[in-house]
Formats: sequence, C-alpha cells, structure tokens
Amino acid sequence: MSQEKILKQVEVRNPGETEFHQAVTEVYESVKPLLDSSEKYRNFKIFERMVEPERFISFRVTWMDDRGEVQVNRGFRIQMNSAIGPYKGGLRFHPSVNLSILKFLAFEQTFKNALTGLPMGGGKGGSDFDPKGKSDQEVMRFCQNFMLELEKHIGHRTDVPAGDIGVGGREIGYLFGAYRKARNEFTGVLTGKGQGWGGSLIRPEATGYGLVYFANNMLGTKNKTIENKRCLVSGSGNVAQYTIEKIIQLGGIPSSASDSSGYIVDEKGITMEKLAFIKDLKNNRRGRISEYVNAFPEAKYFETDHSADHNPLWNIKADCAFPCATQNEINALDANNLVGNKITMLAEGANMPCTPEAIEVFLSNEVMYSPGKASNAGGVATSGLEMSQNYMGYNWTAEEVDNKLQGIMKDIHDTCLAAAEKYGHKGNYMVGANIAGFIKVADSMIAQGVI
Repeated sequence: MSQEKILKQVEVRNPGETEFHQAVTEVYESVKPLLDSSEKYRNFKIFERMVEPERFISFRVTWMDDRGEVQVNRGFRIQMNSAIGPYKGGLRFHPSVNLSILKFLAFEQTFKNALTGLPMGGGKGGSDFDPKGKSDQEVMRFCQNFMLELEKHIGHRTDVPAGDIGVGGREIGYLFGAYRKARNEFTGVLTGKGQGWGGSLIRPEATGYGLVYFANNMLGTKNKTIENKRCLVSGSGNVAQYTIEKIIQLGGIPSSASDSSGYIVDEKGITMEKLAFIKDLKNNRRGRISEYVNAFPEAKYFETDHSADHNPLWNIKADCAFPCATQNEINALDANNLVGNKITMLAEGANMPCTPEAIEVFLSNEVMYSPGKASNAGGVATSGLEMSQNYMGYNWTAEEVDNKLQGIMKDIHDTCLAAAEKYGHKGNYMVGANIAGFIKVADSMIAQGVI
C-alpha cells in the first residue's frame, strides 16, 4: 500500500484524532524506505497492524465529591502492542485527555519501550479527571473507582501502568491500594510505587535524569558537555524538576520553569535552594509558578497568552532547550526564535512537544534534536527496572539503579545514531529512533505469526 493510502486509511479510521495522525505520520515517513525495501514488512502488513491498538478499553468513572455531589468522568486504557512484553505506559489525569492523545502516546510508547532494550510493550491510559483543586479525599475516591474497572484489564505480566501528568506518588498509592484490595494480592502491577511497598530508588528522578544523560551524550559527539551551558526548561512537574536538578549537578545553568499559567526566567540560574522551593510549591502546596518571584524577586514572571502564535519562553537566549511540559508546545515560530538565539541542542522531555514544522526548522539548521521516544525514555526504563525488582522481590541501591539508567540512556543514544547512519540519515536522532524501535517490534510481530 502506498504512503498516501496508508496515512489516508489512518485518517479515515480515526477521524479528528490529529495528535495520533501526527505521531503516525512522523514514524511512517522515517520507516517508509525500510518498508519499500522489505517485502516481509509489506506482506505481513506490519505498519497497518502497528497503528491499530490490540485492545481499547473505555469506561465510566463515577465518584462523589466532598459536597456529596456525584461526578462522572471517562476512563481509558489503550493496549497498543505486546509483541515484546507486557503493555507498559503511564496513566494521565487531565481535562485534555481524549482518545487521540492516548493513542498517540501509546503508539509512541511502543517504540520508546523497544529502544530501552527491556521486555516491555506499549500502552497508555488515563481520564479527563482533573486532580487540581481536589482534596486528598476526592482524589482517593476517584482513584478507587477508576481502579474498580481498570483492575479487570491489567496485571504484572499483562499490563503495568505508571504515572504521567496528574498522576504522581499520591495517585499511584491510592490506585495500588484499590488494586491490592480488589485482587487480594500484592504484585508489581503499577510502577512509581513508594519505596516501602515495591517501588524503586531513582524512579521519581528517572525521566529528568535520563533526559540530561541523553543530552550529555548528544553533546559528547561534538566534544562538549552540559557544563556551563545555559538551559531553558519548560514545565515544573516531575520531569522538569529532575531535569533541572541533573543540569545543576552536571554544572549547567537552568534558567526557566513554567506551568499552564505562565513562566519564570531566572538569569542568575535556578540553584538547588530555588529548586527545593519549586518542588515544595508544586508537589506539596500545589501552587502556581508565579509564586517563585515572591521568594526570589531577582527573577521575572510572565503570564502566558494562550491566544499568541508563539511562546516567548522559547525566545530567550540559551545554549540548550528541554521542553518538558506537553505536546506541541514548540511551533515553527518558536523553533526559529531558538535558532536565531543560537541554540545548539534540543532534547524532548515531554512526549511530542515539537510540531513537525518545528522539527524541520531544527534539522535544516543543524540543531542537534532528539525526539522524546529516545531522550525521555529514562522514566519507562527505570519502570522496567522496578518491574524486574518486583519479580525478584529485591531492591537495588540508588547507585545501582542510576548506573543502569546511565547505561540504558547511552545504549539508546548509540542505537539511534547507528540506525540513522545505516539508513542514510547520519546524525538524525528522530529517524534513528523510529527505525530502531520499528525493527525490534516488527521482527517480533513477524516471529509470532499473524495474530
């Protein structure tokens, strides 16, 4: 089937799912030469099968708020591909959650997990429930009712969810407690658990730490490091926090953070003391990033204009950029601003934070660019390590997990570069990541027959 027919079929069968169409198109354009030259991939309709979830679960979640009113939300789980292991991917609680976003995330997750070298398939799930502004009791009641349905479809050898936007340690605790009671068993069915009940050291830090490890490997190809590099970071959640932390530890200068309301710029650099304030603000007090300037008045706060055609955060002079907020937060105008300010490297911490047009700007201007499926794979890699520890009933030390994480990120980096060079796109991390992930999943699917 031609490229036009395959992509058109995806659009027809998944109407209005723009994020999913975008993710599928990016991967297809990278692997098309491989499909054209490989009869086995064409004959087994591998790509056509990859874009169809093996299972899609949608369910109602009803719960009672603190005023005694019944609330109704939607719950989802996309079990995308299990050719190389149990479904693995996070749960996202956010009002924007819909089928298109979850399918794009599950599709991306399939290749990301393959790149880690660990036996994990791809999945994603969540709800349009918004934990912001909810009491602990309301969040607990929602999580318990969400798991009341989800537990029928997951298991530690079937599907192992984790956290994502809106699902942190608190939510994982409530979800795990509900699962344990419903199943009457204690298994590693969720990752991101607390350290006293099956969790892994370094798991909370892993996505952000892994992102910076990957970026340092990218810079290493130019005989550079992140030391003394001024770095822009978007977001202020888990990924952004630990990205900032690792940048500081490696001698870089993080100078920004953001949330949905706006962003702060700290020209003196965010220090460990300032980062501790952000962690307390976002993790404990659940406040807004605007409060940063009250504690550190030398910094500046700018409110986000959601009607603007670009984000001024990406028009600040820096050496490296780490978008860690959400999908499509950097468009072509933002990319041109970054290029104009002599950015040398961008590594994605969020999933698909750059539009296709922005990516083209980076590649055409020789900016080192890494897609999230490669550079933010540290979180799911360490989730895989948590799964291994749960299987064994054993815990590695923080140093052991961190060393394994560094090794995995180096392997992913080298695998992407090798695949890109082999297929005629030297230095292109996006093409390399897509091809390497595709080959591993595709070959596994063929070996297991037409199922």
